[in-house]
Amino acid sequence: MSKPKPARYRTTNWSSYNDALRKRGSLLIWLDKEMTWHAPHEGRPGRPPVFSNAAIQFCLSLKVLFKLPLRQTAGMVASLLRLAGL
Repeated sequence: MSKPKPARYRTTNWSSYNDALRKRGSLLIWLDKEMTWHAPHEGRPGRPPVFSNAAIQFCLSLKVLFKLPLRQTAGMVASLLRLAGL
């Protein structure tokens, strides 16, 4: 018994196919301008925290998402904040 021939697909709408491939590489990151990046001072002894929990969670989410080392993540977040004007 012979194998059936595999189906052969042909692209007939090249313009929309190319647009779809271009949109795959698109990256959209929403940054809230009201988010507090710096931690509030608590008045307890010891060194005060520098960044808020939301800022740390944002950075670690980007780190995990893009599989970056910590220093590269810090550079990426700094450039994103500079681009966003924050």
